[in-house]
Amino acid sequence: MSQEIEIEFKNLLTEAEFNKLKMEFQIMDDEFFFQENHYFDTPHFSLKELGAALRIRKKQENYVITLKEPASIGLLETHQLITKQGADEMISTGKLINGQISDRLVFLGVDAKTITYFGTLSTLRAEKKYQNGLIVLDHSQYLTVEDYELEYEVQDEELGKAEFLQLLNNVNIPIRETKNKIRRFYEQKYKEME
Repeated sequence: MSQEIEIEFKNLLTEAEFNKLKMEFQIMDDEFFFQENHYFDTPHFSLKELGAALRIRKKQENYVITLKEPASIGLLETHQLITKQGADEMISTGKLINGQISDRLVFLGVDAKTITYFGTLSTLRAEKKYQNGLIVLDHSQYLTVEDYELEYEVQDEELGKAEFLQLLNNVNIPIRETKNKIRRFYEQKYKEME
């Protein structure tokens, strides 16, 4: 099992702002790579209620289950490498593979046997080093939505926030309150279910 603290800042972008940042950071189309996030929760959204999220991410040919949960600073991420067959089985049955993630869910009081697959979010992503962190440009598609996002991943929350806000100011992009991808996915899912 690997665990890490994730500290990142996010801002939704318009398509024009996304293209402006591509030019600003000299990111070419062939620098974007494709990844898929497959999202899971219980039928009663037990993970969402805890402020947690569970996904399988396919990035190139690797599959990783990640559980994100609130931490005092940022999010605690627990990762478990799985096979393509294991990922396919989880997506088709919703049944969670035994291991570090299921153990962690038990610790959180979530019945791992009730985990259900909710859907997939696909992203074209590019990454560039910037200041003391990593700039990430994402173009995502999920359900009936297409969106654009800037993320800034850092180690130092205070310094990272200052650098992120300065970057947005420098390129004249307004600060927008931005929920994480899984929250946007679930909110859209709710809308489409009504």
